[in-house]
Amino acid sequence: MSDLTIPERAFLSLKWLGLQEARQGNREPLARAVIGVLVVATLAIMLASLATGPIAVPVLELLPHVPAYFLSALEGAPEGVTLRDWIVVMEIRLPRVVLGALVGAALAVSGAVMQGLFRNPLADPGIIGVSAGAGFGAALFIVLGNAALAPLMALFGIYAVPLAAFAGGLITTLLLYRIGTRSGITSVATLLLAGIALGALTGAMTGLLVYVADDQQLRDLQFWGLGSLAGSNWDKVLSAAPIILAMLLGVPFLSRGLNALTLGEAAAAHVGIRVQRLKNISILLVAAATGASVAVSGGIGFVGIVVPHLLRLTMGPDHRYLLPASALLGACLLIAADTLARTIVAPAEMPIGIITAFAGAPFFLWILLRRRGLTGL
Repeated sequence: MSDLTIPERAFLSLKWLGLQEARQGNREPLARAVIGVLVVATLAIMLASLATGPIAVPVLELLPHVPAYFLSALEGAPEGVTLRDWIVVMEIRLPRVVLGALVGAALAVSGAVMQGLFRNPLADPGIIGVSAGAGFGAALFIVLGNAALAPLMALFGIYAVPLAAFAGGLITTLLLYRIGTRSGITSVATLLLAGIALGALTGAMTGLLVYVADDQQLRDLQFWGLGSLAGSNWDKVLSAAPIILAMLLGVPFLSRGLNALTLGEAAAAHVGIRVQRLKNISILLVAAATGASVAVSGGIGFVGIVVPHLLRLTMGPDHRYLLPASALLGACLLIAADTLARTIVAPAEMPIGIITAFAGAPFFLWILLRRRGLTGL
């Protein structure tokens, strides 16, 4: 095979993949069934989350009036519904559920794209340092907002910290892209190593801010670092939704390229994939969605690792189905984790990152042990 040209090797690789798929059976019906189940599960978990809390509300009676609420055709509570129940659902719980679905979908799909791009099931949105950069931006405004950055805090108000987080993630991405790109070609290996280095650097700078923070700032930093959807409102939803939805609508067009990339960059290029453009678009979409997610929810780990890998084991690696399934399962997981976070220690609230870490860390170790068993390392 060493005497074959690259196009010939690409052709034989595609043929081999086709034979393997034929031997394993066609997983498309299973993938479609999984997506259908996830759609139903997502709706069910959203309804359960809306109904769960210290105040019992008739969610099913309120749902028919939701469109009128968004169209501003309804003033006050609808007939037959108390104002208290209406406010609890529409102003407190519903924006929180919607934001949880958006963030969960963004993190899970980002993980699936990163794993396809790096051809590594252990890849994660944080692997390119975007989460760490966004966290540093938020920490900077939390600690220095009332002193050196007071004018900016006064200018942006409650949006200062989310905007700082988004800016931190964006600046980190631009630095990574500048470091990893040479002569118009982006090296995935250089990008990965640079992401680790910048993540460590921004983590150290965040640690320095923690060192000089007061007690109240330390509590804010701890809650932000572990992730939370507390304080969710429609303004936060509207600030993150356009970026996250643009990413979720854009990634399906990358499916063919990510599938071909499993053969290697050279082989993918010879079957018609513009590899460099695929890298650029993937990295920018992931950076934007991850930065927007961290800006409104803080750092939430393991969603980007657990969800795509679990789905690969269930329905196969075809990104045409893996990406939408990841969005749905990510939304389910984060809404369920948030519901548990706000009820398990009520009336207090537990950061979501603790719950996702408890669920994700053992799964991550299992992936490592499984890969060691397969590779013999």
